[in-house]
Amino acid sequence: MPSQPLDELQVTQKDPQTGKQKTVPALHPSRVTSRHFVQYTPPPASCAPALLEEFLERIHFITSDLHWLLELPHDRFWCQVIFDESLQKCLDSFLSNAPRRYDHQTSLPSTVQRVQDKLHHYVFLTFLRMSTHKESKDHFITPSVFGEILYNNFLLDIPKLLDICVLFGKGNSALLQKMIGNVFQQQPSYYQDLDDCVPTLLQVFSSIMIVCGLQQDECEEPLKLGDRKPTTPLDMPEQKLQDAVFYLCDTSSTIWAFLEIFPDASRTLQKHNFLSRVSSFYELFCPELESAIRKRKFEDTSMQHDLWRRLSHSRKKLLEISHIIISNTCLQPILEHRANNIQPFVEEFLQILTNLLPERRFLCDYDELFPIAEDVSLLQQVSPSLDETRTTYLLAGVQNAWAEARRSRPHTVPPAQISPERSMEGACASNGQTSHYREEPECAGATAGPYLSGVELDSLVSQVRDLLPDLGEGFIMRCLEEYGNNPEIVINHLLEDNLTPSLQELDRTMPRQERVDPCPLVSSRSNIFADDEFDVFTRDIVDTSRIWKGRRKPETSAQLLADKSAILAQKARYSQYSMVSEEHTVDGDYDDEYDDTYDGNQIGANDADSDDELISRRPFTTPQVLRFRHQEDEREDSSEEEETKEETVKPDHFVQDPAVLREQAEARRAHYYAKRGFRHDNSAAIAGTSRGQGQSRDTLQERRKKEANKGARANHNRRSMADRKRNKGMIPS
Repeated sequence: MPSQPLDELQVTQKDPQTGKQKTVPALHPSRVTSRHFVQYTPPPASCAPALLEEFLERIHFITSDLHWLLELPHDRFWCQVIFDESLQKCLDSFLSNAPRRYDHQTSLPSTVQRVQDKLHHYVFLTFLRMSTHKESKDHFITPSVFGEILYNNFLLDIPKLLDICVLFGKGNSALLQKMIGNVFQQQPSYYQDLDDCVPTLLQVFSSIMIVCGLQQDECEEPLKLGDRKPTTPLDMPEQKLQDAVFYLCDTSSTIWAFLEIFPDASRTLQKHNFLSRVSSFYELFCPELESAIRKRKFEDTSMQHDLWRRLSHSRKKLLEISHIIISNTCLQPILEHRANNIQPFVEEFLQILTNLLPERRFLCDYDELFPIAEDVSLLQQVSPSLDETRTTYLLAGVQNAWAEARRSRPHTVPPAQISPERSMEGACASNGQTSHYREEPECAGATAGPYLSGVELDSLVSQVRDLLPDLGEGFIMRCLEEYGNNPEIVINHLLEDNLTPSLQELDRTMPRQERVDPCPLVSSRSNIFADDEFDVFTRDIVDTSRIWKGRRKPETSAQLLADKSAILAQKARYSQYSMVSEEHTVDGDYDDEYDDTYDGNQIGANDADSDDELISRRPFTTPQVLRFRHQEDEREDSSEEEETKEETVKPDHFVQDPAVLREQAEARRAHYYAKRGFRHDNSAAIAGTSRGQGQSRDTLQERRKKEANKGARANHNRRSMADRKRNKGMIPS
């Protein structure tokens, strides 16, 4: 007989009032064991014996209660979880107050640390059992009912899931991925809760900006003239500045841990334009806060050190959050072939990065950790139809961002080669604990670059000396040279005492050494002829043929005529026409300057060419421009020779009447067309009447003639004449 699920199981128990047996559901408040769970408090700030003893006693009570809870049977465990409010308060207090790995805390004694780790383990096992609807084939809950139990009794919600990820993510990522995935799968309402929670997460960044005076509260009235100036990170109280940095560090680490465990939430975050808000916050807040931390005079230098590390940690987490969102919303569906049509994902990727182009500092830091060119290259391999214009514009924008920041792209370790354990390590950095920030690749500052002028280098040296005035300028310059002219990294390594061995051996009070320029005049010169084609200081080879002394003498006519270089250059080309020239130049019938005037004589065009026709040539005709006025036109037909010429020789006027010239040209044109048996195109018959009234028979006939014979005039038969030349061997094929 199959076992019943816990939500349908009925049990028999004795009624405490009547003493009779009665049947009740397995999940009933009467089955809860009366037990008070103590709430958790964080470890004491000092190692005073009384405080440690109180803390150990409290931890002992919670650990023993959770151990008892985990040993309960399946039905009794769920009754205690659902109906015991003290248990929920105990678990909530641990999620809220348990120290994170990036927190700065006092080193606890080994016995206290072991008890703390044991409690940490029991809390994780409790949440793991709470998120499992099937422990065995005999002990399980209907999946739909399981989701309703979690959701309606507030056993798990989005803030709790965020804290669970940031507390237990290191070393338990596989279990947490299965656990949270099961919760969202059995209760889809959590997706809606996550969607409602995103505006609250974005409000955190706005609140930090308002507190630091970088953004005005929308509900706050404008300041009147004469009122005090708004607070800035440079002059705000130290406690408020510390709270803002702590708040940012906690928020960024929590969101990153949740997305690492449950990347499917990336789509929900991006629906609210999360990337754009984060990049704008990064661009405005981080430079202001970095400048404030460097320039402020703190009472305790350890606080300055701690704030700097937390800010660096927060910056890196914000960049990793952006990368997770871009990867899971655009790149992963393409690489895993989860979509048949990849074009929308490619379009979304290009749109997201195009929107990030105005955020120069954010773009440089993101490209340093996660090179954009590699993602674009990957998309080009997957999608051959990728718009090359947009990708070129995108990569050019990234390059311009680096150029404006005066930074060079460093050779960083690809993110895929960083182990999850290393990326999840916290930032505990004092009293013997390992610092997380030493292992993370630091983001280069905006003032780093491969080459700096003297003024820029002095500015970087002064930034370091403002914070560490005991160091010599020479030592600072060597540190800047070692770390890519980035004062942020130099300050960070100096404060952590984590310099390279070569720098550790140097004298920290070493003064600046003046470098003597061997050619000061050459290096300092600046004129309009610098770096031109005749600059011997920058070029090893100069064209001396273009250099002469005094005014260059022009070539004489004899020198120009003696120069046969142009003829020799064309000799090889015209040698190809030698055979044609030998065969046909004797009769003088071939002229390279072909005249279209004689194209009307259709010689051999309408019948098959014979040998006689191919070798026959027309008689020599004197060009018209070389004839004398008294000579007759030799091209007239025999019928024209019989006609009497009534023309009289007109006097040779210097300037003739243009109207007379136009009339003579029209007469010659009409006579030319009349000889060939067709009328001129401009006749009235061809023009016809207006459109829509019909055309006469003569008009239609003239138009057909014009259409049939239009190839015999002007330049319409150039192709046929060229073919004729080619067939007869005049032009090489």
